[in-house]
Amino acid sequence: MEPDILPFDIEALAGELHEIVPGFSGLHVVEKFNTGQSNPTYRVKADSGVYVLRAKPPGKLLKSAHQVDREYRVMKALGEQGVPVPKMLGLAGEDSSIGRMYFVMELVEGRIFWDPDLSKLDNQERAGIYDAMNETLARLHMVDPEAAGLGDFGRPGNYFARQISRWRDQYIASKTDEIEAMNRLMSWLNDNVAEDDKVAVVHGDYRLDNMIFAVKEPKVLALIDWELSTLGNPLADLSYQCMQWRLPHDSGFRGLGGLDRKALGIPTEEEYVAKYVERTGAKIDNWTFYLAFSFFRLASILQGVYKRSLDGNASNPERAQVMGKSVPMMAEMAVKIIDGKS
Repeated sequence: MEPDILPFDIEALAGELHEIVPGFSGLHVVEKFNTGQSNPTYRVKADSGVYVLRAKPPGKLLKSAHQVDREYRVMKALGEQGVPVPKMLGLAGEDSSIGRMYFVMELVEGRIFWDPDLSKLDNQERAGIYDAMNETLARLHMVDPEAAGLGDFGRPGNYFARQISRWRDQYIASKTDEIEAMNRLMSWLNDNVAEDDKVAVVHGDYRLDNMIFAVKEPKVLALIDWELSTLGNPLADLSYQCMQWRLPHDSGFRGLGGLDRKALGIPTEEEYVAKYVERTGAKIDNWTFYLAFSFFRLASILQGVYKRSLDGNASNPERAQVMGKSVPMMAEMAVKIIDGKS
């Protein structure tokens, strides 16, 4: 076993994993992945195989954030419904050997694409990757929450009203500067809440780099990072992903804005939405609200990430600083959408 360079007792963890993970034996090393902003994630190498451990971050946390037990529960349930997710192997509580809650899942080997322009692929495979993302999103939203044992995975009532309230409160709790565009956006959303009569399991952070693809074909093997999942309106996931078409490519978000999507073989936003509608039968009548809401929600999340970096609790401090400083840009883009300028 390598020297303990992690902020917890490796020997104690080894004994605990032997108890909670079926067949686990012979821990060799635990290595922290350098990606991700919220819940620190580790590669665990042992005689019995290679695993992934995902934990709450250390330090004082915002209320209702970092509930890794919810991630474990939703992936376990959806895996039984045919949604591509890693296999869940074990869950440890707050009194675990590392002093915080964590879960263990299988390691899924495959490709992760960090840049949505998919520059190393040809046009045919780019189109296939985007279609696979679309099909996986549709498959997720077609799952019956009750049948999956997730009927109580979210609160009743208007999803958007709840989310606006939640992220407004978390934004205010982590605010570091006054951003006028953010204030205007919050006010507009509060006055223009869309009617909400659709309920599905929503991922909450549905984007390209939260998917692991097969090595030799455009197939989603696993959808990961379920921290923000809940029961809600499926169009929130769709509009959240479609932000990628609008965010500038040269920003820290590596968006598709400014790129010639047709030349790359990547569908337009309209084509992507139409394919989703074809697969699910969804009706979309308030796209401006859905997009504005998604920009607001992401901006609020990034503000929280930025505040944690200032407090010394970010999983990836350097990246957190870059993301946090993008909050004004996100708010301004949303204001242009509600003003009909984008």
